[in-house]
Amino acid sequence: MAYPTLTDKPGALETAAAIRAGEMSPAEAVDAAIIRIEHFDGHVNALAVPDFERASEAARALDGVTPRPKGDPNYQPLFGVPMTIKESFDIAGLPTSWGHTQFADNIATRDAKLVAKLKAAGAIFIGKSNVPPDLTDWQSNNPVYGRTNNPHDHERSPGGSSGGSAAAVASGMVPCEFGTDIGGSVRVPAHFCGVWGHKSSWGLISKHGHDHPAMRGKDGHDGALSIAGPLARNADDLAALMRIGASMPLRESGKPLKQCRLLAVLDFPDSPIDDSVRAPTEAALAALEAAGVSIDRSSDLLPDLAQQQADYLRMLNTAMARGAPAPNGKRASATDWFDLLDAQTRNEIAWERVFESYDFVLAPPAPVLAVPHRDGSIFDATLHVNGAEMPAGAGLTWAGLATFPNLPATCLPIGSGTDRGTTLPCGMQVMGPRWSDLDCIHAAKAIGDILHG
Repeated sequence: MAYPTLTDKPGALETAAAIRAGEMSPAEAVDAAIIRIEHFDGHVNALAVPDFERASEAARALDGVTPRPKGDPNYQPLFGVPMTIKESFDIAGLPTSWGHTQFADNIATRDAKLVAKLKAAGAIFIGKSNVPPDLTDWQSNNPVYGRTNNPHDHERSPGGSSGGSAAAVASGMVPCEFGTDIGGSVRVPAHFCGVWGHKSSWGLISKHGHDHPAMRGKDGHDGALSIAGPLARNADDLAALMRIGASMPLRESGKPLKQCRLLAVLDFPDSPIDDSVRAPTEAALAALEAAGVSIDRSSDLLPDLAQQQADYLRMLNTAMARGAPAPNGKRASATDWFDLLDAQTRNEIAWERVFESYDFVLAPPAPVLAVPHRDGSIFDATLHVNGAEMPAGAGLTWAGLATFPNLPATCLPIGSGTDRGTTLPCGMQVMGPRWSDLDCIHAAKAIGDILHG
């Protein structure tokens, strides 16, 4: 099952291997990425904040340096690899505006912890990628940096809020990226752009230095539900990025996919999936079953999904507003918040019971393919689903499926669908128990191997 791709450029680990083999220098790798950006980004606008001069200096400083061998305590798996990161992460000397003009001159004085880890692993940052204001849309359009286009169709969104991230990876500008996800903000752009993305287990990767510019210098909480997660063009790069970013050792079961029991969830209360998503998803499930993979289509073990979605939206809106009054004028109390934490805990326990019987759960990342550009937020409008209009907020159900119970989920491209005459990439998310991040990525890789050969 082929899916639309736009580049044959090497991934992160392949680039690092070429540098280690002497096939290219770090400066050549960085220069090539800058040339690709200069060639493609005028049409895509994925890069919000370029940092070419400092990147070139950092790369030249590595030329002639012998990379340490694997197994060395100071081994750098990304030695000389150029990459970008979501604009909302701090990089010392660069602006962090979250898409707001009043914060356009907010220059970070230090690196986010994740940025520091990636630099220590040898990565060279050539800039930061575009976002929507406050990271709250499935588009990446703001008054500071403008609109990012989907590289597959410039009239459509690359997703959000890590839309610039996915567009940069999909178009071949950079081999890898890191975004954040609270409402599908890694998985939906991966799905819209035909790349790989991973929503990490909540709390696994530090988001210190990923603070709203209004909080500058105050070292805020990581944020309920919100995670940092990588985007790349293959599963091995995702796994490497997760190992670099993780705050604790990651477990791996090594269980082959054909020995796993999978559950597919394609129906969710009040959020039907469009046929453009259902058709490639059903085709992928059929191909997996034909290859000997066991997949159930329903289970009484699933929690009450309607209740989960209602609780997720309440927690999401409360967390995003930091307790500010809702549109109805009511402010969440401390008691309201603790009630939500109790509901979340009950939901986590229910999913633990699911994973006592199933190794992974498969589901769409979103009910639609890449949506056409719109003025204003997608969530103030509707989604076109099977010829009818559905409130766009209902599309968050597929993100909340893994977000509310703090589960990991890997999004992989599975094929293509057709929306109103346009062929676009389609993805699928692979959910697993909390802290099974590498297992989710490995299962997604095995699924991709079956689907794409």
